[in-house]
Amino acid sequence: MNKPRVIQNYEKLSKEIQEQIKLVYPAGYIDYLIEFTNAKGELVSALPFETDEKIYMVRMSVRKAQELVDNDSDFDEDGVLLTSKREKYEDKYSDVDYLFEDEDDD
Repeated sequence: MNKPRVIQNYEKLSKEIQEQIKLVYPAGYIDYLIEFTNAKGELVSALPFETDEKIYMVRMSVRKAQELVDNDSDFDEDGVLLTSKREKYEDKYSDVDYLFEDEDDD
């Protein structure tokens, strides 16, 4: 199945998707940014995030990725998702298979 690819700004994502992204990238976003050329031929920096229905390319620069983590109280001063928040989101999204698929491979 070909999933639609959606290029979106972080702020425009639903709160649920933002929380799920934190679970997938608990140590911050900078190391996971990719660059690609969009339909207009522009080079775009984005964070990939895949759900069952869509592949999100969350548009953000390295600076923006750092600001998001620095200004989010869910992350500690080292840019790591707080254990209490991680556990809360794991419980909240425990029925969302795509968040936990890779854990069984280890």
